[in-house]
Amino acid sequence: MGKIQNFNELATTPARRAVLEVIEAGFAAIDTGAVLRANVRLEGDVLVASGERFPLEPTGRIVVVTIGKCALGAGAALEEILGERLSGGIVLDIRAGTLAKLRTFAGTHPFSSQQNVVATKAIIDLLVGLTENDVVIFVVSGGGSALLCQPGTFTVEDEGTAVRCLMHGGATITEVNTLRKHLSSARGGYLAKYSYPARSVTLVISDVPGNGIEFVASGPTVCDTTTTADAVAVLRKYGAAEACAAVVAGLIETPKEEKYFEHVQNILLLTNEAALQAMADRAAELGYAPAVVTANLAGEARDVATSLVSELRAAEPKAFLLYGGETTVTVRGKGKGGRNLELALSATRVISRGEVIAAIASDGHDNTDVAGALCDTIVKERVTALGLDIESYLADNRSYDFWKQVGTYFVTGDTGSNVADLVIALRE
Repeated sequence: MGKIQNFNELATTPARRAVLEVIEAGFAAIDTGAVLRANVRLEGDVLVASGERFPLEPTGRIVVVTIGKCALGAGAALEEILGERLSGGIVLDIRAGTLAKLRTFAGTHPFSSQQNVVATKAIIDLLVGLTENDVVIFVVSGGGSALLCQPGTFTVEDEGTAVRCLMHGGATITEVNTLRKHLSSARGGYLAKYSYPARSVTLVISDVPGNGIEFVASGPTVCDTTTTADAVAVLRKYGAAEACAAVVAGLIETPKEEKYFEHVQNILLLTNEAALQAMADRAAELGYAPAVVTANLAGEARDVATSLVSELRAAEPKAFLLYGGETTVTVRGKGKGGRNLELALSATRVISRGEVIAAIASDGHDNTDVAGALCDTIVKERVTALGLDIESYLADNRSYDFWKQVGTYFVTGDTGSNVADLVIALRE
């Protein structure tokens, strides 16, 4: 069974079915458990991770810490892979769950809460006191920034205000996480500091365009290249410095000492390119001419939508254009929605017969309980029949309300994966 729970309801035309089958191929390629099992194994006293070999001390402990929206799946896979060699560890996800040997915590996202603080403190307590004979296997994935919360002189609510200001202002994930690194003493290399002198292997599942690993989950085991001055600059860029005075006064500098990172190996395990390649392969099997246009899609969602339609219109028939990345939404209204819902809404204005645009969040939640939406001229006809004014929904950022009426939104629930967004443009 695939991830799209309303597959059959959406697959009412051959073109729509093709889009849905291609999305499912992408989801299969980024299944967290399958990726871990294919890339991590024990060979006696050697840990093999993504082809890298790490000798283990026979009497040393192996501790696992998985963080982010992929944490539960990663934890379950590592319990299976490591077996009796696993000494214990912690899983911090947005989902609740129970594992055999790993303690599990469920936190909040995209804004931190006190339960995140408690879970983060448990991780810190676990890491402090490890020895040079021990090995920590971290799996870090998107969503980890909000989950790893350990504020300084300001409150969790203060952090939420600052992050919300940036998100509503249309800040990129790199900008948001530049700030986040300096809001918590568990991001921006701090987990590497706490685990020192143990050896650490960090497997990174990227949801950041460009795959800069120091920005995935705000780089908890990566030496940070930003400073508190950079964080202040981001707040000022979006006019949020005055409203966030408590945060500005209490920004935390990240550890820069080289010794804390000498025993850390950060490995980029999975990116959206894996999904895009699998999607291209499936599109070719279905008789289309696929092209992976970019894995680093960015820009204002409503503007990106019209550009994608223009690119599709310039392509040959049977084109299947694939994009990965993360657009932004500058919030001007009081509505509800996400990047993918707004992109699809904007595309509906200009879509023509024989074209399909679909945008979906790989984690299953486009800032709402749905993952994204699909548009074509059938949608356009329904919009006319319902008397909906697309421009007014865009102006008030009410993409969620729009798609709830129109109906062609994706329902997946938590996918347990997270490689940013996937966008498809098909021409029959």
